[in-house]
Amino acid sequence: MSPNTMLAPHAAAGRPQQMPADDGDWLAELENACLGFGLSAEAEHEIHLASSAYHAGEAESERHVLRAFDLAPEHPATHIALYRFYFYRNRLAEALAVGLRCLARAASMNGLASDWRDVVPGQADFSTYSALPRFYLFTLKGCAYLNLRLGNLEQGSEMLTKLMELDVADKVGGSVLRGVLDRMGQDDDE
Repeated sequence: MSPNTMLAPHAAAGRPQQMPADDGDWLAELENACLGFGLSAEAEHEIHLASSAYHAGEAESERHVLRAFDLAPEHPATHIALYRFYFYRNRLAEALAVGLRCLARAASMNGLASDWRDVVPGQADFSTYSALPRFYLFTLKGCAYLNLRLGNLEQGSEMLTKLMELDVADKVGGSVLRGVLDRMGQDDDE
């Protein structure tokens, strides 16, 4: 998948089918938000402009993705678009800063402690494929990865340990990162 389609909240093939929600189904509404629903047309348009400008110029693309974020600072799609922009531009420190804000937002959406260290199994149903807990787990994994890439090995390792504590079935693949971390510094011939 190209960075262009990764910036957009919806796949290039089109918008996914929205989950049905009745007036009392707040969970479905939040899950729809994780999938990009409820994003204003103006913010979505800015994300698409950022995606279109991605290869033409970094400054123009960044201007559009920041405008989308300013228009919808609480919406998961704008957090994800901004994170992906910085990640694909190899601006990893900025991606991590966005990732940590995204993690706080995901914690709030899931009713979890704001500090990832204080989240414990059972506070959310991390064993399902429900969008909200998965959003939290993938964000935690992304922050762990970025910490590792930036040389913050202790912080990255702690985040990986928390991820694996919450995701006991390893649905988001924290064990892969743990394996890489555990092999760091070892000779490949051993």
